[in-house]
Amino acid sequence: MLTRKSTRVVAGSLAVALGCVATVPAAADPRHDHGHTDVQAVIDDFVADGAPGAMVYAQDRHHRWSVASGTRELGTDRPIRPRDRVRVASNTKMFVAAVVLRLVQDGEVELDAPVEEYVPGLVAGNGYDGTKITVRQLLQHTSGMADYVADVLADPDANNHPWRPEELVAIGLSHPPRFAPGDGWAYSNTGYIVLGLIVEAVTGNDLGDEISDRLIRPLGLGSTTYPEAGDKRIRGPHAHGYYAFPGQPVTDITELEPSLPGAAGSLISTGPDLTRFVRALLSGKVLRPDLLREMRTTVEAAGYDYGLGIGEISLPCGGTAWGHAGNLPGYDTFTAVTEDGRSVFVVVNGRLADGRAANVWKAAETALC
Repeated sequence: MLTRKSTRVVAGSLAVALGCVATVPAAADPRHDHGHTDVQAVIDDFVADGAPGAMVYAQDRHHRWSVASGTRELGTDRPIRPRDRVRVASNTKMFVAAVVLRLVQDGEVELDAPVEEYVPGLVAGNGYDGTKITVRQLLQHTSGMADYVADVLADPDANNHPWRPEELVAIGLSHPPRFAPGDGWAYSNTGYIVLGLIVEAVTGNDLGDEISDRLIRPLGLGSTTYPEAGDKRIRGPHAHGYYAFPGQPVTDITELEPSLPGAAGSLISTGPDLTRFVRALLSGKVLRPDLLREMRTTVEAAGYDYGLGIGEISLPCGGTAWGHAGNLPGYDTFTAVTEDGRSVFVVVNGRLADGRAANVWKAAETALC
């Protein structure tokens, strides 16, 4: 069994996108450098290595600041701005985990109850037993549940129609379990789709409504949305996302079927909104102290540590921060906050020329330090 601890590094992702990308570098825009030359240099390197654009939005002890490089839309010289909306992928998991823990706070869900209690018959067959997998294990990726993402990324028609969450769960469960519940750690987007269904079963409301009612509106996150199935657009000012599928040229992939990532990563947001959210979450404005402690209790996770939908990051300058990454075709992001309230959001709107994702954590830790 995994042991719980409270310790170091995390980065989560919606998916590791397949294939290579070759983008046209754009020059850095010095108008957006407010003296943070070390952070500017990191994101300039991303663009020099082929990313279309990058932006860092941060708040330190004294003020808010941002730096940008490259472009938010190929063919223009317009950099990504702090309030440009982007798909933040697995940053969504922090919101889903917070909603689930609010339901625990309200007495409607128990962390160590089996998922079968809330979604009977959903997790069954092919070695799975919903009476043996708990809500906590879904939140912490210790359920052993296989991931659905590689299958749908390999489907050329995946972005052309809405998906029911039950379909995504079935795809994940078509693969055998990674391990017995509680006996390991493996990142599972399938588990978060199940959590979304648990929220809906318990409340009788759509997951997006619960996220909006419990988090987005009370915290004043006016540029954050959980899009409905079929709504592929990013509404309002936004950065375009770019991706190259194997053997294909770079494509504008901004429009995405949101039911495809669903509860695992469909949120659209901005730097100011996400940093406001993580500051509120870690300062105790969202959860009771005991449930925040549960959220921040981590397990070892293949070289880093993971709590309930959030991870603890060791900073090279000392101390720690808490946050999450998000990776999906078109956008790589990272959000983090320190114990004293310093916060950062990083976005890169495409892969590097060799197909790798930009090291968004490097930009985040440079900004926090």
